[in-house]
Amino acid sequence: MDTTLLDALTHQATADGITKHVVGAVIADEDSKVLLLHRTADDYLGGLWELPSGGVDPGENLIDALHREVKEETGLTVTAVDGYLGHFDYLSKSGKKTRQFNFTATTTGDQVTLTEHDAHLWADHTGQEKTSSAVQDVLTTWHKQTV
Repeated sequence: MDTTLLDALTHQATADGITKHVVGAVIADEDSKVLLLHRTADDYLGGLWELPSGGVDPGENLIDALHREVKEETGLTVTAVDGYLGHFDYLSKSGKKTRQFNFTATTTGDQVTLTEHDAHLWADHTGQEKTSSAVQDVLTTWHKQTV
């Protein structure tokens, strides 16, 4: 992944007043089903189906965070980050202006091991409609790139 792009993304986020960075991964299987994770009912935004995602630690770049978060949340290992799919903004549980940067990722392994979510789903196009409108927009961009 081009470090110039990554630097530009984080610089623009800072210029936009974003104080928290999050990364999200679109991970697809050979049938173009996308891995979605289900937030526990008692969690912030509980019940939401989402992409594997999580916060970028201080001093960590977006791609290193993506590798770490996918491993922590799913047990899968990212072997390639194939492209940038755009971002969306929201307020975190603590009220911070947050930007989620979304990437296409290739992983090894097929056994998903959950640590922070209560379910996972390899979602076809209909299943992908269970996500927020922001994630649906990311998935639309991904679909356009895979045609």
